[in-house]
Amino acid sequence: MVKEVGRKVIASNRRARHDYSILDTYEAGIALAGTEVKSLRAGKASLSEAFATVDDGEVFLRNVHIPEYAQGTWTNHMPRRTRKLLLHRREIQKLIGKTKESGVSLVPLSLYFKDGKVKVELALARGKKAHDKRQDIAKRDAQREISKAMGRAIKGKHKQQRAGRR
Repeated sequence: MVKEVGRKVIASNRRARHDYSILDTYEAGIALAGTEVKSLRAGKASLSEAFATVDDGEVFLRNVHIPEYAQGTWTNHMPRRTRKLLLHRREIQKLIGKTKESGVSLVPLSLYFKDGKVKVELALARGKKAHDKRQDIAKRDAQREISKAMGRAIKGKHKQQRAGRR
């Protein structure tokens, strides 16, 4: 059996970075059933409506959609079941303290394989207001325009150098 090395992303929640400002990130393992792992190895999962909660000193991932395994039998899993996250006690205590603040929530950013084990990147996030989102879009557009102008300037220098050689 060949051991997998590195990080292979299964699913990412790109919308999370748009809707939330990320305060801190954590890496957690997930308690999964066998058919869930097989389905994830096929690259099927959705984090679009997922979130995490802290209940009784444990962290749970809710609303993650992992479709049933196609070759599974009656032992197949429920696609949207609640899954326990595996974190160190210190990290859980820190999360409990931070999530008690108003407006802070736990959002999964990505689901991936790391050295053959399924991990989730969990973010401590605060929801953005509409004007914050507009500011981010304006900054991104301005940055894009700057990089385009820089590219044009560099290409212009190349043309001048070529013309000088002839």
